Amino acid sequence: MSRNLHVAIVGATGAVGVEMIKTLEKRGFPVSRLTLLASAKSVGKTMMFRGEAVPVLELREDSFAGVDVALFSAGGGISLKFAPIAVQAGAVVVDNSSAFRMDSAVPLVIPEINAADIKKNRGIIANPNCTTAITLMALHPLHQEFRVKRIFASSYQAVSGTGAQAIEELRAQVAAIAAGQPVENKVYPHQIAFNVLPHVDSFLDSGYTKEEMKMQNEGRRIMHHPTFKASVTCVRVPVYRAHSVAVNAEFERPVSLMDAREVLGSAPGLDVVDDPAKFEYPLPLAAAEQDNCQVGRLRLDCALDNGLAFWVAGDQLLKGAALNAVQIAELL
Repeated sequence: MSRNLHVAIVGATGAVGVEMIKTLEKRGFPVSRLTLLASAKSVGKTMMFRGEAVPVLELREDSFAGVDVALFSAGGGISLKFAPIAVQAGAVVVDNSSAFRMDSAVPLVIPEINAADIKKNRGIIANPNCTTAITLMALHPLHQEFRVKRIFASSYQAVSGTGAQAIEELRAQVAAIAAGQPVENKVYPHQIAFNVLPHVDSFLDSGYTKEEMKMQNEGRRIMHHPTFKASVTCVRVPVYRAHSVAVNAEFERPVSLMDAREVLGSAPGLDVVDDPAKFEYPLPLAAAEQDNCQVGRLRLDCALDNGLAFWVAGDQLLKGAALNAVQIAELL
């Protein structure tokens, strides 16, 4: 690739697409030309990049001529149709949907963990699920030291994980309740304001949701750990931005708090925030709009052998999506 790249963003007007634009600018990515692509209803809009208004164009089969890198965040159906077209036109695709994550021919990458897998790409590289990415930022360094066997986890997922419409729904519901007005819900099956929903993604015959199984399935690929097991409950909470996950992990080797803190303290992309006496622990409000994830509430697990309990928080729109995608593009 040339140093200055023609970059396309598919799904540019969505919550993740907006963050991709900001992240490219913030990190000084070598963009010679930026093409913003979305559905026909977004045509006519402009978005700011490096002080200039860039028009939003309709996504079409001929949209990728001359494009070097295409960042996709428009849903699995769009990715399945248009990612191969982009590759055929000469672009490398970094896809944020679930479309290719379990395709053995497509690398599934968190740069801090398995950057070398990028070299195996045939034109498409997959971004992991947001909750998986945030969890593994803390779990993988521990795995390298102590060898993880299994985890039990509960997520506390912000509405930003569903997209811009969900963010607006929470805002509207909060305003309606404050004004004593009736609440409407369209994005979620129940009111999300002042509520929690133990339901993220669609349910499987097993009773788990697709989201809950992603932690195990994607974790195995990213960590190159085919026997890794994860029992997860994913919960949507009335938080605008940044996911949190409570993790109880069991390892093959004995774990000490001192060693765990040392491992986590030197892990890239991760900040240890862990001083309960001073009420310091990871918070979604503190993790929002931050590149690094945060880990804290470290304690030896009292129910698992060689177990460690911890709490990790990270910005779903950044490390869980846009930032991870741009980091992959940087490595290209």
